Amino acid sequence: MAISPGSDAAFSGQKPTRSESPRSKKFLLTEEEIFYMNCRAAYLTVFKSSLDNIISKDQLYLALQHAGRNPSQKTINKYWTPQTAKLNFDDFCIILRKEKPTSKAELLKSFKQLDVNDNGSILHTDLYKLLTKKGEKMTREEVNAIINLADVNADGKFDYIKFCKLYMATNEQCLKTALEKLEVDSKLRRQQFGSHMEGSPERDPSPVPKASPRIIRKTDQESFSNKGDTRNSSLATARQFKTSVSVTVTVGADSNQNSKLIEPHSIKEWQGVQSKGCFFLEEDGEIISHQYKMQIAQRSLVYITIKPLNLSQAEGKPSPWLSVDTALYILKENESQANLQLLCFTELRNRETFGWTGELGPGIYWLVPSTTGCRLRKEIKPVTEEAQLVYRDETGELFLTQEFRSTLSDIFEVIDLDGNGLLSLEEYNFFELRTSGEKCDEDAWAVCRENFDTKKNELTRQGFMDLNLMEANDREGDPRDLWVTLHSMGYNKALELTEACPFVIDIYADKCKPRIKAVHMEACSGQLEKAICKSVLNKGNAKVMDGYENIIIYTYKRDTWITSVIENKSDNKVIIHINNELSRNCVNNRGLDIFAVEVAPKSTMVCQHVMPLNERQEWIYYCVYSLIS
Repeated sequence: MAISPGSDAAFSGQKPTRSESPRSKKFLLTEEEIFYMNCRAAYLTVFKSSLDNIISKDQLYLALQHAGRNPSQKTINKYWTPQTAKLNFDDFCIILRKEKPTSKAELLKSFKQLDVNDNGSILHTDLYKLLTKKGEKMTREEVNAIINLADVNADGKFDYIKFCKLYMATNEQCLKTALEKLEVDSKLRRQQFGSHMEGSPERDPSPVPKASPRIIRKTDQESFSNKGDTRNSSLATARQFKTSVSVTVTVGADSNQNSKLIEPHSIKEWQGVQSKGCFFLEEDGEIISHQYKMQIAQRSLVYITIKPLNLSQAEGKPSPWLSVDTALYILKENESQANLQLLCFTELRNRETFGWTGELGPGIYWLVPSTTGCRLRKEIKPVTEEAQLVYRDETGELFLTQEFRSTLSDIFEVIDLDGNGLLSLEEYNFFELRTSGEKCDEDAWAVCRENFDTKKNELTRQGFMDLNLMEANDREGDPRDLWVTLHSMGYNKALELTEACPFVIDIYADKCKPRIKAVHMEACSGQLEKAICKSVLNKGNAKVMDGYENIIIYTYKRDTWITSVIENKSDNKVIIHINNELSRNCVNNRGLDIFAVEVAPKSTMVCQHVMPLNERQEWIYYCVYSLIS
């Protein structure tokens, strides 16, 4: 159990407070606004501007401390991987949403479990076991730092009641100091949460341009309208808009027949390779997935497809995530990963399969999977009844239930990336990183091979089952750690896969055997965002904002979805208000009919993806883009 964030109580769970700005004294700040104000306060304690990037682990650790967190080294390593070069303010806010501050009650409850005498203290030996063996494990150095605190340690005992008071007071002081610094600097105060337009009738703060724009959601709509009814916001704010442009696209039912994916006639003579992967939906709605490198040895005609992986064992009962859209962007590696060139993407479709056929020269290529997020979304309906994972027989021996074994078998199918029926250390580590944030080293893998069924130094399906049974036995039948694994893999309490979409990639080449290797599991942003923007700019229809030639709206219609991209060529950031209310039979990845986005100067951004609710019916995309500032 690392002493790391728990609830937003110490950071954003405060009751709405009044802003001190003279122009906004009438307004109570919402929890969302308080959260962003506190984020900015902590960030600006370490950096001069919210546009500055975090460029080291030490800076990340310091910024998190000023935000009232006390991150362990494991927590830092989770967000600062060997591939991380920098993090921006948006990344920092996302981290703070995930790593919530621990409440005093949670701390006390955790420590009380080891207080055998119920006297408010724990032996140092027991404390070592608790903090280095349970939950998010701490290092011995981190535990020593706690034990060396003179105020809370005496006679080989740790006074956890005093420690909890000290811990909470320190966190509160860090946040208070950050807010005071923000208050003193009036210039920073005018930027305090960067979510509202300049010159709004009631509020003073203006947005700060960021590389990854934050969406201004329904809770922010009062900035754009004096009325609370967001259905009429476009009319209520019309006089505030500098200019508007509308885009209408009508798509017939089952229109994907127009550009159907056709398999090459001679593909049976080609050499092929396959790899699996998965899209995972994070708590904040962000989607992460495996990313790959592909090697082509000589110039060849190549056929590449991606589709959802059907895990259903019941005949005639397909997996529910088969309706999730998938795409694959093919990027050419030049001198460095930072300089990848978009070559093509899987544009053609045949049912749930998306593919591309074309000629590729010899070299290394990056394959970046993508899904719009229109159909892979947070589960709305909660599950009330929890599935049973383990049981004991009449002798008291522990077993996995048949339902849980079936789920573990499906998980094994997903993480067995090469499909050979075995788990290599590399494949298992993708699973470990996803579920625990740590990798299994060679020594631990050797122990695993000694104790569980393996073939050719790889873990079998039965070995994987036994590994999970051992974990259940280690917890004396307590399934909580097993549920952590299941939730990380996208399963709900009913053992339904609702927040993940496994997929399979097939590659064929006519002149050589292609090679593919999963190299990362990362957020679907960065290179992917650039690739999507470039593809839309190349193939989409452009509309210039009337009177503002530097602001261009691009709309690209594929058979299955529509993507819009905003390009801002000007030297200033802009705020664009988006209204989809007149669209019919549509769903977008934002989950809102009305929202607003900030677009940084000299940049492009993906505004939204839109898909039909029912593909068998006509769908009409009607969107109005309005310039606010």
